[in-house]
Amino acid sequence: MTPAIDHPAVHNLATAAQATGRLLDGVRDEQWGQPSPCAPWTVRDLVEHLIGSCRRLAGIVSQAPLSPDQLAALRDSDQPAGQLSQPFRTAAAALLAGFDDPAVLAREFTVPIGTVPGAVVLHLATTEMLVHGWDLARATGQPAALPDDIAEVELEFSRRQMPPEGPRRGKAFGPAQPVTQDAPAIDRLAAYLGRTVS
Repeated sequence: MTPAIDHPAVHNLATAAQATGRLLDGVRDEQWGQPSPCAPWTVRDLVEHLIGSCRRLAGIVSQAPLSPDQLAALRDSDQPAGQLSQPFRTAAAALLAGFDDPAVLAREFTVPIGTVPGAVVLHLATTEMLVHGWDLARATGQPAALPDDIAEVELEFSRRQMPPEGPRRGKAFGPAQPVTQDAPAIDRLAAYLGRTVS
């Protein structure tokens, strides 16, 4: 996945997607039904959610948003779990393609957290890619081989977007959890977004 424009934040999303794709390739056949850190989702549920999120955001930034019925029709429920790598890569590539025009970064879009510039959508997409990559690694016993420098950027973004405690946007994030300050940035990002890191 190589972005068409030379922009650091777009390259960050591409790098995060590649790293998460490698973790997806490492899922063993018997692990698809295991629980993930995103209860009550299984590993398969988690991957299907990430594919759907990429597709939904790709439609939004391309100004061709998908209806709930269209998104439901695109679900990979009939796809063997071991063959979800290609749908993931296709969805991630479509999301990246939505940022081919640099003007998208300044344009405003309505997403679940509200109406925000495309640059914020890009951060949200990268954060979700990283954190769900962490979820996938944790659920399947793989090292969380995710780019720490990009996780550091998205941790700072997340801190600006929401407080560590109290009301947080939507139901996706619980209160920040304790984590040591010398932990890898990807662990600190996951903990800030409500994951238990231990």
